[in-house]
Amino acid sequence: MKWRKLGKIFDPTEHRLVNDCREFAQSPQTLVLSDRVRVYFSTRQRDAVGKYLSHVAYVELTRDLRTIIEVSTHPVIPLGGLGCFDEHGIFPAHVLRDGSRIVAYTTGWNRKVAVSADAAIGHCVSHDGGRTFEKVGTGPVLGASLHEPFLVGDAFVQRHGGRLHMWYIHGLRWLRERPDAAPDRVYKIAHATSEDGLEWEREGRQIIADVLDADECQALPTLFEADGVHHMLFCYRRAHGFRRGSGGAYRLGHAFSKNLVDWVRDDASVGIDVSEDGWDAQMLCYPHTFRWGDDVFLLYNGNEFGRFGFGAAVLEHA
Repeated sequence: MKWRKLGKIFDPTEHRLVNDCREFAQSPQTLVLSDRVRVYFSTRQRDAVGKYLSHVAYVELTRDLRTIIEVSTHPVIPLGGLGCFDEHGIFPAHVLRDGSRIVAYTTGWNRKVAVSADAAIGHCVSHDGGRTFEKVGTGPVLGASLHEPFLVGDAFVQRHGGRLHMWYIHGLRWLRERPDAAPDRVYKIAHATSEDGLEWEREGRQIIADVLDADECQALPTLFEADGVHHMLFCYRRAHGFRRGSGGAYRLGHAFSKNLVDWVRDDASVGIDVSEDGWDAQMLCYPHTFRWGDDVFLLYNGNEFGRFGFGAAVLEHA
């Protein structure tokens, strides 16, 4: 693969978003409309005690991803109530068409005491073309289980052969780099299937091999198909030191499969890397691929986990 970068296409600091959010446009996820593409993302607000809350917003762009048509200022998906899995934020939210419906699979998170946060996957439905979503229930559709004990999230859902397939992440362990350091999380990519989108059957294994070490962190899988081969892009990093510089920071990885079950990791063919300087010179993270006509586009975040927006690339034809 070879991706041609189109540059940064949205900067949240230039707009007033829901709840007066002014920073972060993380994990861009698309809904392709007839004449535009709507990109949902997660932005951040400071609460009364100075801690972050994550909200879903969106921007609508022209076909070439160059011109902004509209930026949402209204609540797209409400946060959960007191004690709910999504009380403190939704990051990210994957939106898709399922038959005549537009649905969203959210990653809701809530603060913890011994560690920073926990997460689970929720389900929402839109009745107004994707401008807003209503939750199916107050709890998650996929959360902690016997062998996936915490940090379940990053759902990417597609329908194949009459069943819904979900690729997602789950936490394995928390680690401290030093005895006095805050715990860092380790998470891996997994797979589940469903008939109705509510009850999910987990495959129960890590599906993407590690390349760094056993504590490699893998996040936000996204899939597209080309010439009978399924391609997965995701981001990965080291468990520690990923905030201090580019050495342990997120990069994009790649795996491919012909049957959606057996995946071969091949990062050498991912076809995109950090720039020499600028907004994506330190990290690449939170990828999302989508088709529009004959083109495959990639959206992604750069430095500081998308604090100053997201960019795009297009897959060059052979």
